[in-house]
Amino acid sequence: MSNTRYLKINHEKFGYDVLAMFQSFFTDCSWQLVFPGCRENIIEEANATGIFAELEFLNSDIGLSMADKNDESAESKRSDYDADFPVKVCIDGENLFYKGGEGKAFKEGFGGWLYDELKRITGRALPWGTLNGVRPTKLAYQRLEQGMSHDEILEYYLTERKTSVEKAELAIEIASREREILSKLHMKEGYSLYIGIPFCPTTCLYCSFTSYPIAQFRKQVDSYIDAVIKELEYVAENMKDKPLDTVYIGGGTPTTLEPAQLDRLISRVEELFDMKDVAEFTVEAGRADSITADKLKVLKEHNVTRISINPQTFNQETLDFIGRKATVQQLLDIWPVARELGFDNINMDIILGLPDEDETKVNHTIEMIKELKPDSLTVHSLAIKRASKLSQWIVQNGKSTLKNTDSTMDIAFAGAKELGLEPYYLYRQKNMSGNFENVGFAQDGKYGIYNILIMEEVQTIVACGAGTVTKRVFYDGDKIDKLERCENVKDVALYIEKIDEMIERKKVLFSDEK
Repeated sequence: MSNTRYLKINHEKFGYDVLAMFQSFFTDCSWQLVFPGCRENIIEEANATGIFAELEFLNSDIGLSMADKNDESAESKRSDYDADFPVKVCIDGENLFYKGGEGKAFKEGFGGWLYDELKRITGRALPWGTLNGVRPTKLAYQRLEQGMSHDEILEYYLTERKTSVEKAELAIEIASREREILSKLHMKEGYSLYIGIPFCPTTCLYCSFTSYPIAQFRKQVDSYIDAVIKELEYVAENMKDKPLDTVYIGGGTPTTLEPAQLDRLISRVEELFDMKDVAEFTVEAGRADSITADKLKVLKEHNVTRISINPQTFNQETLDFIGRKATVQQLLDIWPVARELGFDNINMDIILGLPDEDETKVNHTIEMIKELKPDSLTVHSLAIKRASKLSQWIVQNGKSTLKNTDSTMDIAFAGAKELGLEPYYLYRQKNMSGNFENVGFAQDGKYGIYNILIMEEVQTIVACGAGTVTKRVFYDGDKIDKLERCENVKDVALYIEKIDEMIERKKVLFSDEK
């Protein structure tokens, strides 16, 4: 029996926003959007299984496609019922009608109305209300910038976005802390630098990031570093008159590089860039099976200020299942080495909602973390990516074995509080287990500044390496005018081959003629 429900819509303009809301309310199944022009096999599957929900946008100014506007049958449909209602929604056999305004007012009003109807039908509320985007704190950040008070922003979240009080307060608290942290940076005239190392020891079951098994790509690593350095040389020359605020080397797993390779890459970064304004230099050490004392010594010698050593869970059977070959013991062995070398800003990542991870297992992980006392902790709620092997596993085994709940989140949050860590950044992802969020906690002064920048999109971030995305932020006075991107190809061999093209893309993005 299929565990897929089908959502049919006569215009794809609002399709994915609507789909995200249905996915949030009905979490016991997977969802498939059906719209004009989608693949024929999807339409056939939907007709065979049955449409669970259908939306018809009846007002041509709001939703109908150009084909619909010229279709007499579309006109006749509108005459079948009150034409003042621009949207007809049928959910599991129940017909509903929405009447609203035009443009943005329509979109926001319709979203709120649909949320209320789904809340009525399911008998449950969503902690983030109508917010489906990845940056729910951005709304608070923008309103604080505009001079709105705490109470005014709280009222906005509760009435217009229908969030819970707890989530609204969390968003405001984090946004306030973010503004304080970022006030010390060169937001308009400065930039941050990201360097991607797309290699890992193995690919974890849940992962959809650009990563390649280091054992198969070992012979290409030096050529890859050469290409990255060539890209960095262009960036350094182009940005030479701008202050550099943060440097972040991520992946993949950067510590899959050998000590000499790490040394060569970071040495070149230090030669090319003026590091005097750098407030944070992060390297994701990541998996304990990739970390050695010699690699940590290289990072320390180059004044890397922040590293991540990520358990994801302290339950070995879960690590084995998800294909994360780094063992609990390897992390316990390398942790004191990092401390003895003088690293005083170490982050840990954990993931809630992994297969068979119930409250008891999450509590074990948090107790282990409390013993190790990291300087920051990032609590991820599992996001099931279509490109991951976990997505295939769910199809075969069902979602019931994936378990992230209010209680597991509470365990993690309480553990962070006991460690004296404060929430400082937050983001959400599509298909997130339990409709929760990812939250970063840190000691005062040990915040991951780059994490805030990438979420709030308030500073230009120049990214080098395969699969990376550069974001240029344009300011008009003190206000952000627009944001433009350029992407690097994901394939390592193609990145090496096309490095001049990758540089050319950046030249276009940073051209003064824009």
